Amino acid sequence: MEQKRSSFSGKLGFVLAAAGSAVGLGNIWRFPYLAAKYGGGIFLLVYIILALTFGFALMTAEIAIGRKTGLSPIGAFRALDKRFTFVGYLGALVPMIILPYYSVIGGWVTKYLSVFITGAGNATVSDTYFSTFAGSTIEPLGWFFLYLALTATVVLLGVEKGIEKVSKVMMPVLIVLTLGISIYSLCQPGAIDGLLYYVTPNFSAFSVKTVLAAMGQLFYSMSIAMGILITYGSYMKKDVNLVSSVKQIELFDTGIAFLAGLMIVPAVFAFDPTKLEKAGPSLMFEILPKVFHSMSAGNLIGATFFLLVLFAALTSSISLMETVVSVCQDKFKWNRKISCLAVFAVAIVLGVPSSLGNGLWSNVKLLGMNFLDFFDFISNSVIMPIVALITSIFIGYVIKPKSIIEEVELSAKFKNKALFVTMIKYVAPVFIILILVSSVLNAFGIFKI
Repeated sequence: MEQKRSSFSGKLGFVLAAAGSAVGLGNIWRFPYLAAKYGGGIFLLVYIILALTFGFALMTAEIAIGRKTGLSPIGAFRALDKRFTFVGYLGALVPMIILPYYSVIGGWVTKYLSVFITGAGNATVSDTYFSTFAGSTIEPLGWFFLYLALTATVVLLGVEKGIEKVSKVMMPVLIVLTLGISIYSLCQPGAIDGLLYYVTPNFSAFSVKTVLAAMGQLFYSMSIAMGILITYGSYMKKDVNLVSSVKQIELFDTGIAFLAGLMIVPAVFAFDPTKLEKAGPSLMFEILPKVFHSMSAGNLIGATFFLLVLFAALTSSISLMETVVSVCQDKFKWNRKISCLAVFAVAIVLGVPSSLGNGLWSNVKLLGMNFLDFFDFISNSVIMPIVALITSIFIGYVIKPKSIIEEVELSAKFKNKALFVTMIKYVAPVFIILILVSSVLNAFGIFKI
């Protein structure tokens, strides 16, 4: 018997859930690192311009596809044109690849949160603490299982009772925590120099790499080409203003990323600007604990920070799992419970290599990368740009932008339709090809971003 499709209760539930999907680990550590590396204020300016044009068009398109068809990615593309069903499969594959290794990193965050909560944050200051922990076998696996179980529990509860309720709590708390730590960070000696660097555009620092880095961050931060926006769009009621919702999601996503920069850039700038050259986990797990150690009430600040990061990570992993669960429900007609348990089991199997890739299986390389980096490269640098490129071409030249505009205007007048058409047909395909080519060349060390 076919299951009745779930839905969000209204606009607020949809916006907070979709914003939660967009806000993740990339906002907390990747955005501040890129902003610091590519000129601070000029990177911010380029990012905001791209968010209001490139990001707006792609996000609107995917949400509209979901709401128009009422289906997850595979069913949505099949319903619009059977020839493009394969795009739905590619899109659905992305969250299934990302969820396991993302949950491994989420496990690391959970571990650090527990350390700071118990008052043992000073132990994390050691240069070898993170590598020793991540390189062990049993403990990282345990934290990975726990984090994935937390994610699965929320998804199991469903769209309105699980995802929407959790997002309505997590997103406001996330904003409050980010604001609080940002204010504390700005009060540190020397932090104002970091603030000025972060918010003042330096046009002499502008380059092609600045644009490519901003596009890449925008592309991955907004959950584009992962099937998530199509899935969440399928739960969106027809009377909800789609354009207004997209703008609010972008505001949440960009706002949290900006505040994360206010937390990290001025604080690290005050201690040692050279630390900003270390990206990703190196910054968050190895550098920031040293910053917290230098602060009064360091354990409290560290615990608050990692609680914030955990919330950001969970809102994203929940959306990743929900997308795959939705595909299973639509494709196999399974109920939510069976779909969720099946995805949970597969995620455990796929996540184990990423967890062991820093220790027991560290000598096993795929294209010169450990398992976690390889899965990240294949999903973010290869499949996602391909899906976004084909989606843009599909909307621009197959089903035509008019079909999306008509869906958008079911709830309100689409004042930005001219911008949407221009971006989808002409600008987005070029940008996405640049992202795809530069990301692949960067991964192989040919062109460094």
